[in-house]
Amino acid sequence: MNRRGALSLLAAGGLAALAPARAAPPAPPVEVFKSPTCGCCGAWVEHLQAAGFAVTVRTVGNTTGVRRRLGLPDAFASCHTATVGGYVLEGHVPAADVKQLLARRPVALGLAVPGMPQGSPGMETPDGQRDAYDVLLIDKQGKASVFAHHPKV
Repeated sequence: MNRRGALSLLAAGGLAALAPARAAPPAPPVEVFKSPTCGCCGAWVEHLQAAGFAVTVRTVGNTTGVRRRLGLPDAFASCHTATVGGYVLEGHVPAADVKQLLARRPVALGLAVPGMPQGSPGMETPDGQRDAYDVLLIDKQGKASVFAHHPKV
């Protein structure tokens, strides 16, 4: 390679290093349906916001109607219901699992964490204790499989 070719390669590499890095696309907005009196739901919303999600909160008297309208069986019920990117989220689903769902895009209704497991996002305790819990992937027929397992700490 001659001197001019080497200089051209160096210049191109230098320009590429100066180019702005491509930012990750923004996370789709999350719409949360929750009771006006539930504090852990608000803490879960803050968890999602801290992970980069834009969240809109809709206060409802009872989330059962919302959950049923979205097609999520009552067996997976928790204290709040949300939608994101065409999926339903029920309960204290970690933001990292929501991001995995959106990256993988499985054919499914969404994710659920039934009940309110201690230590899940929004259900943290001062001593940091966490119960083991599963995040369930709910298919379009309402059947569940384990999407992610979070061990006891």
